[in-house]
Amino acid sequence: MAIFEGAGVAIVTPFHQDGRVNYEKFAQLVEEQIANGTDAIIVCGTTGEASTLTHEEHLSVIKFCVETVKGRIPVIAGTGSNCTETAVYLSTEAEKYGVDGLLLVTPYYNKATQNGLYNHFKKVADSVKLPIILYNVPGRTGCNILPQTAVRLCSDVSNIVAIKEASGNISQVAKLAALAQGKIDIYSGNDDQIVPILSLGGKGVISVLSNVAPRQTHEICAKFFAGDVEGSCKEQLRALELCDALFCEVNPIPVKAALNLMGKEAGPMRMPLSEMEDANVEKLRTAMKNYGIL
Repeated sequence: MAIFEGAGVAIVTPFHQDGRVNYEKFAQLVEEQIANGTDAIIVCGTTGEASTLTHEEHLSVIKFCVETVKGRIPVIAGTGSNCTETAVYLSTEAEKYGVDGLLLVTPYYNKATQNGLYNHFKKVADSVKLPIILYNVPGRTGCNILPQTAVRLCSDVSNIVAIKEASGNISQVAKLAALAQGKIDIYSGNDDQIVPILSLGGKGVISVLSNVAPRQTHEICAKFFAGDVEGSCKEQLRALELCDALFCEVNPIPVKAALNLMGKEAGPMRMPLSEMEDANVEKLRTAMKNYGIL
């Protein structure tokens, strides 16, 4: 059984102007997501700026998220690292808080071999009992999980059950689906490829778009699963301009800017990420207006 089906939000981590985590605003964002039909919360991923959270902050945000959600929808914690022992530590601690699953990104910068990836993910998975979603985003990490490696992992390690595919390579996703034969759940990691990946048997999306359009992103998936492929595709295509604007600078710069434009007070970025350039803010504002969320 899948950890979740549908649209899971890769939720931002809001900050005060002085850089502290803004837990009050975080709770509000979580409640708005649940109220608008989001199917899961993915906390402390790339969009949550996990790479600039201290370990204490990282774990505190995960714990706070679990306590806020109160079991209403699944909470999946990003606990990956380019250091295997750090990933084990974060994962075992998150398990104690009652998360429903873990999201493990490939080890960035190290650029492990396929055997290195296998050993890394297996060691982390063996340290916990939770179901695990692998996270393949080679554009950010410089490291690609090949389909054969993903299938080997899900065949050999019982709690590695899914993959978030953000390679952007539909041919690779198709090959993975063919090799896996249903052994591994596939989630789109790109908001402009939800329907294509659902058509290959995907279970949903781990979404940046959901931060600003939770109901609409949920509906892309819900319509597809209900057999309204035409309606799902229409919603996917309608969102393309906004998806493009949300990635016109490196994620999560635009989505935090979008939330701030909506009055959600997501706060500033943490360095080395910077505030959005004025020209791109206008591009984002226009896309949000055209989509009907501003």
